[in-house]
Amino acid sequence: MANSLSSESAVKTKVYKPSRATRLFTVWRKLRRSKLSVTGFGIVLFIVLVAALAPMITPYDPKELGTSRLPPSMEHPFGTDSRGRDMFSLVVYGARISLYVGVASVIIEMLIGVSFGMIAGYFGGLIDELMMRITDVLMTIPTLILLIIAVAIFEVKSVHIIVLIMGLIGWPFMARVVRSEFLSLRERTYVEAARSMGASSWRIIVHHILPNTLSTVIVLATMDIPWYIFYEASLTFLGFGDPASPSWGVLLERGYDFARTQWWIITFPGLALFFTSLGFNLFGDGLRDALDVKETAR
Repeated sequence: MANSLSSESAVKTKVYKPSRATRLFTVWRKLRRSKLSVTGFGIVLFIVLVAALAPMITPYDPKELGTSRLPPSMEHPFGTDSRGRDMFSLVVYGARISLYVGVASVIIEMLIGVSFGMIAGYFGGLIDELMMRITDVLMTIPTLILLIIAVAIFEVKSVHIIVLIMGLIGWPFMARVVRSEFLSLRERTYVEAARSMGASSWRIIVHHILPNTLSTVIVLATMDIPWYIFYEASLTFLGFGDPASPSWGVLLERGYDFARTQWWIITFPGLALFFTSLGFNLFGDGLRDALDVKETAR
């Protein structure tokens, strides 16, 4: 009997671990249950396709000049602006700039915020205290105010530099959330087991803790994209952007003076900005529910 028990205990129990494809299918199945999430995903997908196919679907070059301030018609579905450029072409090409701004800024934010948060959360102590004080100071100042100050000081006009500045300024909230995740996960049994087996801190961070924070990071990144699009539009509306670009903020700024008489010049870029923000927010909410991420408030 003893021999049989010992032999049975020696048999390793196989633990089922779902594949990546299975996990993705589970997330998609949860997303499909919410009509708002599907709507958000549809809007985002539509905007991405429009931006990707811009040269094929626009009837005019966005820089081509014609008769100014024409109302919407079959020839110009969104009318023309004060310079005679086709508004439909401008709005479509503006989608490219907005998506670039949102995604590129979020990538910079993730690189800084995740690195900052994981170091503070894993090592704790004085390192955590110092790093969080820096984060707290940055979070006390509204992001848009910081952006305006930075852009004004450096007299920035390039959208690439604006993206860099936004990413460098916008990381504190993500750092704080990632740090909170690391503080919780570093005490888990599997982390203690890896530590007792001699695993280095770097290996524990990268292989055991960081993968378990990715759901939260993905949700935060998705919901931050519309914020960066809004910030860029706000900066360009205030005159800090490149006046030659078809950015939605530039179009809004140029159409503001004609809002009462030529409504289409400001309406269509405004609607594009609104629906882009709506799509990413709805999709982000759905991802948060599908990935079982706790809601965090900015």
